[in-house]
Amino acid sequence: MLFDTHAHMDDDRFDPDRDEMIKRCFEEGVSLILNAGSNMATSVKSIGLADKYDGIYASVGVHPHDASTMDEASIEVLANLAAHKKVKAIGEIGLDYYYDYSPRDIQKKRFIQQIDLARQLKLPIIVHDRDSHQDVMDIFKNTGVKSVGGVLHSFSGSVEMARECLKLGLYLSISGPVTFSNAKKTVEVVREVPLDMLLIETDSPYLTPVPNRGKRNYPAYVRFVAEKVAEIKGITFEEVAQKTMENGKRLFSIE
Repeated sequence: MLFDTHAHMDDDRFDPDRDEMIKRCFEEGVSLILNAGSNMATSVKSIGLADKYDGIYASVGVHPHDASTMDEASIEVLANLAAHKKVKAIGEIGLDYYYDYSPRDIQKKRFIQQIDLARQLKLPIIVHDRDSHQDVMDIFKNTGVKSVGGVLHSFSGSVEMARECLKLGLYLSISGPVTFSNAKKTVEVVREVPLDMLLIETDSPYLTPVPNRGKRNYPAYVRFVAEKVAEIKGITFEEVAQKTMENGKRLFSIE
């Protein structure tokens, strides 16, 4: 019934009980999970999870934190990984100016290269954007991202930025922070953006929604995100679950 379109079930925090937690997700109303790669190693792990579970799909890509670990051969490695039948996107890729773990010029270079790879492979992109809104939008426009397609995961931009992303045909994914008491900007975005351009996610094990904030996140908690979106839009939980499932399957070409 629910599609968690962005999780990291390969994360070390799930090492003690990963299989148990995944089983619980499917028992508690999650039908599909997109497990997002964030570097070469986690991309391989994501594919492994997708091989093991019918309801899990994978993306492969290098997060801006790890952009400086890439070299010119990395794109070919990602292309080979992306040939797997259950890899549905290139991501998570993008820019992160909050931590700046990789130099900004390197982040931009690797982001652009991975967008180009997605175009070649006819796969959508999953974008990480933290404190880098203007440069992300500039890169979108300069790379013709409208022809690639994709989603800004855990969207944190303004309503104005959301409108620009919609013009580029990009989906916006909403995560746990929409349930926080200080989430005014994200609430405004959810109110503004048409339901057929929204996705929901957990970003597990991060960004745990209320009422479980402070605990380890996992995909079944996407229910709380869906409930909040329904509350904001004045529609039913079932409508949010159905539409975001349809949207995710359409974006990631899942039948």
